[in-house]
Amino acid sequence: MQAMRGKVTMQEIADLTKVSKFAVSRAISGKPGVSAETRDMILQAAGQLGYFKNDLKNSSNELQDYNVHLMSGTILVLFPNVRFQNRESVYWGAVFDGISARLNQKGIDILTLTEPTSDRMFSLLNPDAIQGIITVGAISTTVIHEINQLNIPIVMVDHQDPAFLCDTVFTDNMGSMKHLMTMLISKGYKKYQFVGNIEYAQSFYERWLSFRATLEQFGIPHEQIPSLIGTPVDEVHIVMGEIPEEDIPEVFICANDSTAQYTIESLQKRGIEIPGRCAVTGFDNTNDFSPILATVNVNKELLGMRAVDQMLWRIANRNSSFEKKQIYGDIIVR
Repeated sequence: MQAMRGKVTMQEIADLTKVSKFAVSRAISGKPGVSAETRDMILQAAGQLGYFKNDLKNSSNELQDYNVHLMSGTILVLFPNVRFQNRESVYWGAVFDGISARLNQKGIDILTLTEPTSDRMFSLLNPDAIQGIITVGAISTTVIHEINQLNIPIVMVDHQDPAFLCDTVFTDNMGSMKHLMTMLISKGYKKYQFVGNIEYAQSFYERWLSFRATLEQFGIPHEQIPSLIGTPVDEVHIVMGEIPEEDIPEVFICANDSTAQYTIESLQKRGIEIPGRCAVTGFDNTNDFSPILATVNVNKELLGMRAVDQMLWRIANRNSSFEKKQIYGDIIVR
């Protein structure tokens, strides 16, 4: 077996992304000349190849209790206002409330930054005053690349980026979806469709993977309608209107409760009885819309609180291996 070579070259990144070496150089150095989408693609490919990998130095198995380390300084919370991801959101607002409550409990200052750009990042931040950075939801790879250069501990809530390893805190999407699907299968349902843009969030993708894996485990055949897993939530009604009557499944498994509500309303406009003719499930428990058959209750405040705990632990253990924490959700059947 041939041994892997050491440093990843820009040419290898260019070959993988099928762009020029010049574009790779501009993207990695943060210089203009490439679009935001191309820059993110290049940075993610570079991360996957190991270009940014830093070996932990002076690593030790001796772990420190963060409670014995007196904290000074501020925790920065990055909360980009993109699509439905904002403080007014029933989901994201609750996550932020959990972060804020835990920091207040610990007596630590909090600084919130929304819609961050690399220029603003460096002009506003004093790295010596920031102890750690907690990101809430999806953050662009370009922004993560910029803050990673500050050499400040990072904890991501409900998001991970292939370009950069760091601590993450998630709902146990795989386990919770498996529990939900197993319950439905035990009730005799055989025909399913998944609804939700699986590229929108890592959580959506994990729920989709668990959905497929559980059907396979129980030997239930499945032929997914491709448009249902690539459509933004506010365009679900378009796809639902195009599904032939004979292809309507027994259950639509939706990526979250908002998608479930859009799905139900779209089906009802077609005269399809819910849940008589077709059942619909959600995830996250952000909507008590009564026709939703079942959902998964995600403790959103706890996600935020545990992200703070992980950050304090990380500050005390800078050289330890990165961790992914998962919080299990409870199935709610209405």
